[in-house]
Amino acid sequence: MFFADSYQHFFRPLTGKYREQVVECLRLLYERLYTAKADYGESLNREQILEIFAEALTRAPQLDSESDAESGAEPEGRFRNLREQAVWVLNSLVEFGWLEKLVDTTTLSVSFPFSRRGRLFTQPLVELNSTRVRTRHRNTRNTLNALEAFNSRGEVYDLIDAWEYSERIVADFTDMIAELEERKRELVREVEAQILVQQATEEFFSFMESRFQPDLAIRLSADSVEKHRDSISRVIGQIRRKENSSKAEWERRLRQQLPELYSEGQSVLWLMLDTIEDRMRRACEVKLPALRHALQGFTKRAEIIIRQLSYLQSHTEGAFTDLCQDLGKASNRDALLTQLGDHLASFQLRLFDPKQTQLWQRSRRAPVNTLVEDEAPISDDSQREIVLQQLLDQAFNFNGSDLRNYLKSALGSGQQVRSRDLPLNNARDLLAMSHALEAAAVSQDGSGPFVEVTFTGEVASNDYFEQFDEYTLELKNRD
Repeated sequence: MFFADSYQHFFRPLTGKYREQVVECLRLLYERLYTAKADYGESLNREQILEIFAEALTRAPQLDSESDAESGAEPEGRFRNLREQAVWVLNSLVEFGWLEKLVDTTTLSVSFPFSRRGRLFTQPLVELNSTRVRTRHRNTRNTLNALEAFNSRGEVYDLIDAWEYSERIVADFTDMIAELEERKRELVREVEAQILVQQATEEFFSFMESRFQPDLAIRLSADSVEKHRDSISRVIGQIRRKENSSKAEWERRLRQQLPELYSEGQSVLWLMLDTIEDRMRRACEVKLPALRHALQGFTKRAEIIIRQLSYLQSHTEGAFTDLCQDLGKASNRDALLTQLGDHLASFQLRLFDPKQTQLWQRSRRAPVNTLVEDEAPISDDSQREIVLQQLLDQAFNFNGSDLRNYLKSALGSGQQVRSRDLPLNNARDLLAMSHALEAAAVSQDGSGPFVEVTFTGEVASNDYFEQFDEYTLELKNRD
């Protein structure tokens, strides 16, 4: 159970009117313990933590609550100063399981580190408002690198890393799509609150420079899942073709490391490889188009808003307004309007008949793959496979012209030949002899000589065919 022992009311500090201040205290303490601001040489004592909390309480506002009794918050005005409130926050976090109280038996010093659950739940609170750039776009390449390491060294921990990285790929796409939708809503709210075209433009370009360029652009180009999907599939194929002894050893070790994945009749190794391939497929076919659609919607919404604000803020009212003003100031406007009425007298407005209109369904254009990949040299094994495939295709390529030439040499100067007497000098002759019956279809257009096939009812054999029906091929004229 999650709510057990000291964690029965784990979220109680985040439910009162001081919840925003408590969150700010957790963020500031987390930064001092686990980020670049941390001093890993010593642990924070009670006085240092109270100073951190006092700074956080000054930053964060106190939220209003509907009822102190219903929300469980303390009565307003309980604390006389920031230190007293900081002590209350520290005691609450220790009481409800966010922090732990550790006492050094040697020096009798007291420290207050995060509990495991407290650290895990505080991390998203810190990352939510973090402005630093995270290399989340590296997960695709990390998956490929971990698979290649597992393929070369055979260490199961590399496969587990690849499996975890592949899970983060889809999660990162989901987070990015949600962030774009939230950015779009925030942009609309800011414009509704204050119609300032300069601020809206700065917000848009700030996002494009600080978020799109370092993360989204790389995700859609250098780290595109479409670019690395084939490489990942190739490495997984090589792993599947490994020796059975190696795969059996990997399976045994994976079952020891991940017993929760093992089920009767199911291979853990195959399950992880299939899962990685399925995640890559979903990322390419579902999440990546959704991310592109969300980005297109965000940029289109920002463009529309900026254009509208620019039009509203502009001082030039357009050529049509200028003409109307000139017409109003003109001394002979009555004569001009009369002349304009004469020109418009012959104007007729006609509407289409709804019965004669038909709505045609627009055909969807086929998607065009515009991905540009670096040209890679063909390996010797690939060139050898291409040459062998071409030779095999040419070896079994057979047409009607080859059959006519073969029958011409088989008949010689005669007019009739039996199937058992057909010459077999090479592989091409053997192929032609097996297609000899097709000679009856030659010259069936009613002009020129033709070949008549007659079955004798006997059975023959040779060095290549154990048994075949015997027939005669006779060349005849239309006359």
